[in-house]
Amino acid sequence: MTDLPHGTDLTARELTALAGELRAAVRGDVGFGALDRALVTMDASNYRRVPYGVVAPRDAEDVAAVLEVCRERGVPVVARGGGTSIAGQATGTGVVLDFTRHMNRLVGLDPGARTAVVQPGLVLDRLQEAAAPHGLRFGPDPSTHSRCTLGGMIGNNSCGSHSVAWGTTADSVRELDVVTARGRRLRLGRDWAGAPDGLRALAEGETARLRTGFPDLPRRISGYALDALLPERGADVARSFCGSEGTLGILTEAVVRLVEAPRARALAVLAYADESAAAEAAAGLLPFGPLTVEGMAADLVPSAADLPRGGAWLFVETGGETAAEARARAEAIVRAADVLDALVVTDAAGQRALWRIREDASGTATRMPDGSEAWPGWEDCAVPPARLGAYLRDFRSLMAAHGLRGTPYGHFGDGCIHVRIDFDLLTAAGVARFRRFSEELAELVVAHGGSLSGEHGDGQARAELLPRMYGPELVGLFERVKAVWDPDDLLNPGMLVRPAPLDSGLRFSVLPREPVDVAFGYPADGGDFAAAVRRCVGVAKCRTASVSGSAVMCPSFRATGVEEHSTRGRARLLHEMLAGEVVTDGWRSTEVRDALDLCLSCKGCRSDCPVGVDMATYKAEFLHHHYAGRRRPAAHYAMGRLPVWLRAVAVTRTAPLVNALAGIRPLAALAKRLGGIAPERELPRLARRTFSRWWERRRGETGGGDAAGDLVVLWPDTFTEHLSPSVGRAAVRVLEAAGLRVALPPTVHLRKPPVGDGRTVALDPVSLLRGRGRVCCGLTYVSTGQLDRARAVLRRTLDLLEPVLETDAPVVVLEPSCAAALRTDAPELLHDDPRAARLAAKVLTFAEVLERHAPGWTPPRVDRPVAGQTHCHQHAVLGDAADRRLRAAASLSGELSGGCCGLAGDFGFEKGHYEVSAACAEDQLLPSVRNAPDGTVVLADGFSCRTQLEQLAGVRGRHLAEVLAEALDDPPPADAPA
Repeated sequence: MTDLPHGTDLTARELTALAGELRAAVRGDVGFGALDRALVTMDASNYRRVPYGVVAPRDAEDVAAVLEVCRERGVPVVARGGGTSIAGQATGTGVVLDFTRHMNRLVGLDPGARTAVVQPGLVLDRLQEAAAPHGLRFGPDPSTHSRCTLGGMIGNNSCGSHSVAWGTTADSVRELDVVTARGRRLRLGRDWAGAPDGLRALAEGETARLRTGFPDLPRRISGYALDALLPERGADVARSFCGSEGTLGILTEAVVRLVEAPRARALAVLAYADESAAAEAAAGLLPFGPLTVEGMAADLVPSAADLPRGGAWLFVETGGETAAEARARAEAIVRAADVLDALVVTDAAGQRALWRIREDASGTATRMPDGSEAWPGWEDCAVPPARLGAYLRDFRSLMAAHGLRGTPYGHFGDGCIHVRIDFDLLTAAGVARFRRFSEELAELVVAHGGSLSGEHGDGQARAELLPRMYGPELVGLFERVKAVWDPDDLLNPGMLVRPAPLDSGLRFSVLPREPVDVAFGYPADGGDFAAAVRRCVGVAKCRTASVSGSAVMCPSFRATGVEEHSTRGRARLLHEMLAGEVVTDGWRSTEVRDALDLCLSCKGCRSDCPVGVDMATYKAEFLHHHYAGRRRPAAHYAMGRLPVWLRAVAVTRTAPLVNALAGIRPLAALAKRLGGIAPERELPRLARRTFSRWWERRRGETGGGDAAGDLVVLWPDTFTEHLSPSVGRAAVRVLEAAGLRVALPPTVHLRKPPVGDGRTVALDPVSLLRGRGRVCCGLTYVSTGQLDRARAVLRRTLDLLEPVLETDAPVVVLEPSCAAALRTDAPELLHDDPRAARLAAKVLTFAEVLERHAPGWTPPRVDRPVAGQTHCHQHAVLGDAADRRLRAAASLSGELSGGCCGLAGDFGFEKGHYEVSAACAEDQLLPSVRNAPDGTVVLADGFSCRTQLEQLAGVRGRHLAEVLAEALDDPPPADAPA
């Protein structure tokens, strides 16, 4: 059990008693199990603290009850919102209060007064959505706006990119309802409203210090905001409470101010040679009244980003009553700025794409350009804006002196800089350097008249160094104020006052020092599974409740709203599994298994997570170890080995019999029960004739195509081969129409095959039934964690493909999930076999092969709108740029939705997954199809997507190849629009 800061340590019996008392006292949820504790050991900082348990209160009465029970036992209480704090203040020993589960409502919104009443667990975007129809918004907007909570924003006094226009959270707070550690209910406001006994006398006795001890900065967040208690500032107790990081009282409700949102916006992107030049220019733009002045350098910008030429950029947003007015203001800024180049963006989609680059920086900055790790710790110092350029030069020099690297970015207009630095936090020498650098940087910030924290609070990362900024007397006053509010030091001890050392409790210290024996290669993490798990830094983009555009991550969280079903939650559990303190069963952990059970393996996190967490791979790895030498779930045998069963049906030619038996309800129910298949599902019908058999008969009848173009090898994936051969037939039709020569991969036959159609290898019928005569990507084995079998299947496939690997012919894969498996899973699983990488390099999608190998071909005009969904694996691994261009060339208009269909291979068929599977489909796919106009083509390249559409909506989705093949056979009339 973890020692608490003030010496409390509970025995197992006392811990059980505490949990029992809490369950008896509150109506909310009380969780003291390993799962509950493991999920909240960390926030988005470098720190880790293990709590005794977690309570999700339902109301203020629950909060008061928790405080009473914990006060009697001397157990600390820590308030937690979205858990995206970067300084460690959202972690804690004792009892953690999770406000996101129940106390997450918008209580009221008054457009006339421009105020809203919110509970602490309300996510900021939900407030913005409610305010938008009234032309209003909450001013502060951190980059985590899609998952951070109002309570966390008030606790940290968060700001965001629009602070040059609308200030900090403290500027937007009217009144706060709080419960003190001793159970008093207070309503904080101006003119000493709600002040606890003794606070006024203490502040009025220190007015001289309050007037002179705080630097005048737009982003001064460090310490307690005691200067807000001065009479000339309205003796505003609510404002002084902001930024107290849960150390003074527990927030239960807030009245916040809203601002009028501009009707139109424009975004000027100003290019400079480097970040210092951009920083020096930022302050000069403030007189133009911009909404934002954000800066970032080239190191954090994707190479594909369409930005004006330069090494660093300022994102300067302007507003207006009309689009013309907003654009005119942006162009005036461009004319006044001394820049290398500039761009003004007025369309909303273009602005969103650019802002997404900026918002993802908190994650992308955790990886240096060479792939090495970088960490928070000095995430948001702030200096006077006019001194920012000079400060950045000194900051760069200090990093160089310590042999450190980092890429500053952030709120240049407010003089606030974010940066992740490549600290070595795994060795004693590296941690010692982290401390020395922190101490010297604190001195540098103070020398420039700055604040150690300009947005995210002090927490454990900087509180130890507050005396260097404020001096010992003012820090002593902070301690006296803490004693007025919380005389028992119950609330978030170790933060802000009497802080824990900045180099203690680092979350990496509990991880194994030697690499864990794993199956996948983890090439981006040096083969180290612990390093792969460390990728999750906790910014929690996966907790976004709704996604837009083509984004996928994280469908299971959006379906359940539960932390353990988010990518971050699962990564935290894997972290604790490796640590072995909270989750003690290692690979056999039922907590980790159950959390991963609802992971759809959609791979959305591989692309949408700013740091590229790949939970689908981690899940496969875990299942591989978890079930090693043990009986697996029935679904792993039924669906994980689907290629074996389907091949057996094909060889015995019993598809009609199997379909007939599946149509008999009692037999189908029995089969589903034995196979671990959800009873709500209908069993897909098998093709009477496989794609390969059609191909062989066609070659026998025609002798092959007469095209003289490039040779392409069409991959007969399991789904196309046995379940949707019409897709394969359509693809052959289109590829040959484009002038390409189509072949199938070599196969092993029992009899001598026709010349040029395969290799002659002696093979017994049992081996043939097991699929050894056909290529296979191993997808179903990978997704169920049968990695030894997947490796064997892939090695046999590579043996068969050696003649193909020696040619220049691309391998065309029609099923996106199979293409993704060949591109990523195969080389990462067979990292010791160079043939896997060679095959991966050959894999192309249907659209890619047409674009690259038939560049002069023009597809038939379809002239119809499309609806449906980009396959999640295509989005995450393959990309859909070629598909978009092909659709446009065929006059297929409209955009496909993002998200995941929810069937996701075996996931939606597995017993117990049906409700979540259907909820995922309802997130984006089904609404997009329902809302489509008549005549819309429903595109779904994946067999799972087509099955989900058919079973949940009664809609037939089609592969793009089928749509184009049909248009070839039935071209539009001559008078169709050009």
